[in-house]
Amino acid sequence: MNISKQTKKAPISWQSVFSLLIFVFMYLPIVVLGFYSFNKSPYSATWQGFTLEWYQELFSEDRILSAVNHSLLIAFSAVTVSAVLGTLMAVGLARYNFPGKTLYRSISYLPLLVPDIALAVATLVCLAAFAIPLSIWTIVAAHIVFCLSYIGLVVSARLNNLNPHLEEAALDLGATPIQAFFQVVLPQLMPGIVSGCLLAFILSLDDFLISSFTAGSGSSTLPVEIFSRIRTGVKPDINALSVMLISITATVAIIAELIRASGDNQNSL
Repeated sequence: MNISKQTKKAPISWQSVFSLLIFVFMYLPIVVLGFYSFNKSPYSATWQGFTLEWYQELFSEDRILSAVNHSLLIAFSAVTVSAVLGTLMAVGLARYNFPGKTLYRSISYLPLLVPDIALAVATLVCLAAFAIPLSIWTIVAAHIVFCLSYIGLVVSARLNNLNPHLEEAALDLGATPIQAFFQVVLPQLMPGIVSGCLLAFILSLDDFLISSFTAGSGSSTLPVEIFSRIRTGVKPDINALSVMLISITATVAIIAELIRASGDNQNSL
């Protein structure tokens, strides 16, 4: 007696539908933005055909190129300084005990919780109190404040997952504490450091409030430039500029996540 087997399709769960709706809610505006960045019409509300002229204009306009250069210079400078200080801060908090350690730990991660507008106003008041003129380097100094906290947090999480016996073995074999740190601990921390740096780079590149409060004349960043242009209306060139910023951010975020996942896999082996 042959019994035919019929495969039953699994019903679509409400979790899948809910997840799909969340993704649509999150990414549909970005898709629409990218779609209208190729609009031939100078007005975003009407579609008149496909064109790449808005992207071509971006790379030929001096103000845009200057804003991109400023954003990259600020991000690289802030991340470089924060990488060194953030790593040292994370290692110091994890390895050493000193008076006020708990208070210092809480204060060091406070920029992660303070609203950007409050941090921007506080930075501007501090610069004005010391009569420091606003320039591109005041933006760098302001970005170091929150980049330092993010990198320190990521490195601390990585440091907690390290095998302490490797450093102890290096010390038992005759290595000095400095040699053990640079040859044993630092290579293990490197995935966390790089991941934290990429995260801080994204935050610095996308920052608007702090940059707008601490920017001097002629030191406009890319987000500030986008904001200054939408005052006259949203046009396809602004859409193209926003898509370019989103693309850079997404690429760096994906690289940071791959490095973090690779570091976690190596640590679990």
